[in-house]
Amino acid sequence: MKTVEMLHTVFDPEIPVDIYELGLIYNIDVTDDFVVNIDMTLTAPSCPAADFMIEDIRQKVGSIEGVNGVNVELVFEPEWTKDMMSDEAKLELGFM
Repeated sequence: MKTVEMLHTVFDPEIPVDIYELGLIYNIDVTDDFVVNIDMTLTAPSCPAADFMIEDIRQKVGSIEGVNGVNVELVFEPEWTKDMMSDEAKLELGFM
């Protein structure tokens, strides 16, 4: 899925792991008219990089051929925990 590939190129500037591997992406839905709707969370509700990451997602996913729009919705339930990270991310960050 090209959307997931693009999400692997979006990073929280303070963490050297992409947002997909961090477990920040909760849902991806593509409508019949090729609008991509993404539900995501943050590692902390007051994350100063939130606007940067959302804009980066919009630009990168929006650059996929055929995509007609990108909506990013911030959600905070369920609350993000380190358990949501992939094993790769945990290893990279020294949690394994």
